[in-house]
Amino acid sequence: MTAAPWQLEVVKHSLKKKQKIDLLQKLIRVSPRASCLDLGCAQGMLSYFLRGQGGRWVHTDQDLTNLKTTRDLIGGSLVRVEAARLPFPGAAFDLVAAPDYLEHIKDDVSLLAEISRILKPGGRLIAVVPHTGAFFLLHKLRPALGLKLDFYGHQREGYSLGALAGKLRQAGLRVTGSRTYSKFFSEFFELLLNAFYIRFLTPKKTETLRDGRIRPTTAGEFLSRKKAFRLYRLVYPWLWLFSKLDVLLFFQKGYSLLAMAEKKSL
Repeated sequence: MTAAPWQLEVVKHSLKKKQKIDLLQKLIRVSPRASCLDLGCAQGMLSYFLRGQGGRWVHTDQDLTNLKTTRDLIGGSLVRVEAARLPFPGAAFDLVAAPDYLEHIKDDVSLLAEISRILKPGGRLIAVVPHTGAFFLLHKLRPALGLKLDFYGHQREGYSLGALAGKLRQAGLRVTGSRTYSKFFSEFFELLLNAFYIRFLTPKKTETLRDGRIRPTTAGEFLSRKKAFRLYRLVYPWLWLFSKLDVLLFFQKGYSLLAMAEKKSL
């Protein structure tokens, strides 16, 4: 039996990423002819699943390392982009998916204007961002664990739904719905895993990538950490089980926010 690509091995043993993929698969259904943009493909983990939702996809990132890694998983249709400038004509896409991208861009207002420009009238944006607010206590734990925003490649901690909706309106996009995921228990264990990876497993000399260094970014890096990953697979079922305690927190919003928006029709 052929081993699964390393990116899919990471997804299989993830906490937050599996929740995110489940949400995206429920919300993204497009016709085979729809033109779709994957904004910020990183290592291609989400791109692989986005392609399964129909449509003709173009995948983008700022980093050549990420594009090469994504190409190994899904093949072609890859474009390198600048932070807040998109090299596509106006009204080119029916759908833009931006999972975990806005928080990485310093000038997010200009980026949203670009997204609006390249969307067709009535076209949709699905954005996933870190969720912030007064009662998100784990955001205050990050500094104590040594987790700086730089490690994630983030320009800001995240967005409240109101703040994000305001920026979307400014770009001519109307929020049509939202979801949250990753409540306290999922987020807590994810933080611990990120802190462990950064402290003990991140290479000492490494290039700076848009999406930070909280997980392996190449096949070589994953293989060099294979012993640690084997150990992690042993404890993963317990982490997954404890993360399911999130269902008890029915009154709480999640630490990740998915917002759906639409470009106004002419």
